[in-house]
Amino acid sequence: MQRIAIIGSCGAGKSTLSVTLAKKLNLPVIHLDSYYWQPGWQESNSDRWQEIHQKLIEGDRWIIDGNYGGTMELRLSAADTIIWLDFNRYLCLWRVVKRYLQYAGKTRPDMAKGCPEQFNWEFLRYVWHFPEMHRCKIVERLDNFSSNKRIKYLGKINYTKNECVISG
Repeated sequence: MQRIAIIGSCGAGKSTLSVTLAKKLNLPVIHLDSYYWQPGWQESNSDRWQEIHQKLIEGDRWIIDGNYGGTMELRLSAADTIIWLDFNRYLCLWRVVKRYLQYAGKTRPDMAKGCPEQFNWEFLRYVWHFPEMHRCKIVERLDNFSSNKRIKYLGKINYTKNECVISG
């Protein structure tokens, strides 16, 4: 395990797990949030972000946490191990609120400078709807890599591509 991609909902524990694994495996951690966001919560423009992301995944050894769907396929292709944190939306919401209370008005260690933690209803709605909006897409993406990647799944048991076809 030299290139590990960690994906999952906001509040699933991606950053926490990446730091823990980095210490155990002696790998550098890349928090995508700290590269994507510009001060004042401004998004990077698409070309700039693509260029930054490409440079990040070219490294020989890393743990990268974050989703960013527009670049996920490239990141998963570059990884030798993919960890998907697929936890209950209530747990993720609780962790997001807890994180807000811990860092309110301050910038988290895994976030870009100038992006202080703030309470945002739109963000909470995004976390709440993450499972139905993104889970099946993730299942499909991971299914494409199942034969040549080490995929670790932490979360809902027995969630399969067939369930996505049936329910979505």
